[in-house]
Amino acid sequence: MLDELDKGIIRLLQRNARAPNTEVARALGVTEATIRNRVSRLLDEGLIEIVAVVDPKATEATISAFLVLNVQPPGVEGVAEALRDRPEIRYLSLVIGRGQIVAEAFFRDHEHVLAFQNEHLAKFPSITGVEISIVVRVCKLSYEWEI
Repeated sequence: MLDELDKGIIRLLQRNARAPNTEVARALGVTEATIRNRVSRLLDEGLIEIVAVVDPKATEATISAFLVLNVQPPGVEGVAEALRDRPEIRYLSLVIGRGQIVAEAFFRDHEHVLAFQNEHLAKFPSITGVEISIVVRVCKLSYEWEI
């Protein structure tokens, strides 16, 4: 469970993950060693990650798309496992709703989208339907969680 100091550290790191421990310590009124130990524990326990997030604009991926896949129940796990290894897929989840799998994928161009659908998704007989929604504008993108 996170205590108030952990939450304070996380809030500051969400604003600037590169903030020095001394700066975080000063802002929270504790020692640098306390911050260093707490951040190490949060990382070790998998409660936080400090990563560089690449904007897709910095890559060849010019098209973002959300895929909703209808999959016959015996094949859901196998399709998800195969999609997990595809470089286009950035987010993958099993859901209850309109489909059984939802994914976010990035593609170079429309031909890449078409090839992914016709060459990769078509391999799976258990996929009975595919809905692809192309993102035309991102209105909000946030990695911050209220804690």
